[in-house]
Amino acid sequence: MISRNQQLFELSQKYIPGGVNSPVRAFKSVGGTPVFFRRGQGAYVWDADNRTYIDYVGSWGPLILGHAHPEVIAAVLAAAHNGLTFGAPTEAELEMAKLLCGLLPSIEQVRLVSSGTEATMSAIRVARGYTGRNRIIKFEGCYHGHDDALLVKAGSGALTFGHPSSAGVPDGTTSATLVLDYNNLDSLEQAFSRFGQEIAAVIVEPVAGNMNLITPKLGFLSTLRNLCTRHGTMLIFDEVMSGFRVGLECAQGLYGIKPDLTTLGKVIGGGMPMAAFGGRRDIMQCLAPIGPVYQAGTLSGNPVAVAAGLATLRLVQAPGFYEKLAASTRRLMEGLTKTAEKHGIVFCAQQVGGMFGLYFREHLPTSYAEVMDCNRDAFNRFFHAMLQEGVYFAPSAFEAGFVSAAHGDDEIGKTLAAAERVFGSWK
Repeated sequence: MISRNQQLFELSQKYIPGGVNSPVRAFKSVGGTPVFFRRGQGAYVWDADNRTYIDYVGSWGPLILGHAHPEVIAAVLAAAHNGLTFGAPTEAELEMAKLLCGLLPSIEQVRLVSSGTEATMSAIRVARGYTGRNRIIKFEGCYHGHDDALLVKAGSGALTFGHPSSAGVPDGTTSATLVLDYNNLDSLEQAFSRFGQEIAAVIVEPVAGNMNLITPKLGFLSTLRNLCTRHGTMLIFDEVMSGFRVGLECAQGLYGIKPDLTTLGKVIGGGMPMAAFGGRRDIMQCLAPIGPVYQAGTLSGNPVAVAAGLATLRLVQAPGFYEKLAASTRRLMEGLTKTAEKHGIVFCAQQVGGMFGLYFREHLPTSYAEVMDCNRDAFNRFFHAMLQEGVYFAPSAFEAGFVSAAHGDDEIGKTLAAAERVFGSWK
């Protein structure tokens, strides 16, 4: 008998390209039929066939409190009762802006938008407007949204300008985008030596989460900061994923680096579509209506999204919140690693706060090339076996995973027990 998930996917492909509204949802990387969810509560989700899963995707990071947290839901309902949108200022927007500026010392002014892509494309536009330069640097494997200038892949050399990695993106759009290797200090030094006075901005995920989880090597971020300062280049930390996920002062607080501009998303919306970009006052003053850099959005600072975000950010400030979250994630990573080792499976794992990475390789990867060296067939096998056990990991070997505050000892224990059965049957 065909499952309800299969029925929905077949019907969706008739009306939606690929049957999904974001590519990774299609299970193309791992194969099989995507899971259609109908409900979430705490650490659990229920699919269209009423199967229950422990969820380690969390809508790709925003749900740091778990699904349907009662205080977040109450805030959303109260805001919705007063109206869904105004296209005009609200007091809640000001409250959110003050909170973000208060939590992150690098942000003196901030503007709210509706998506991470909007945040990153706007931050780059501001950086170009402020510096009067055009060139930007990004790193291979770091994803910064689907803005044309950022959808690039590297050429054959370390200092080769990127070529479009998506149809529909003109070559000229990416001609000023330089793609370097993440964690490679030599290529960074070379790039600034050659193009330093032309580079408007460097955009980087300080903790990369879009090529699985990759952490910065010692000295990588500090060297980046020093080079940008020396050459008058804006350093943009893309913390759409890591922001308030790895700590209350985000990755920039964790590593002690102060960027010029920061992009935020996911957690700050509490599960609703909201993002932000902000930074030094003199840079942000370039924005319209007071400056020449134009940026706008009808639903920016949507009152319902702001309400969800404010409720979430208040709750994560509770004493010990991030320590407990990191401890739960650590227990999961150490348990999976020990279980794999017990059964002779080549596997390693790591975490930063509530983010984690799983790799079917001997050593932790530090670059995009090393991530690509992971055993993807092994991951796909693991993914489907764990799914059958009622554990939902990201359906791709190239995505980070997430633990929420709702994942307690029981959920971690059930996950490790499932991994024992999966790895124990591995042949």
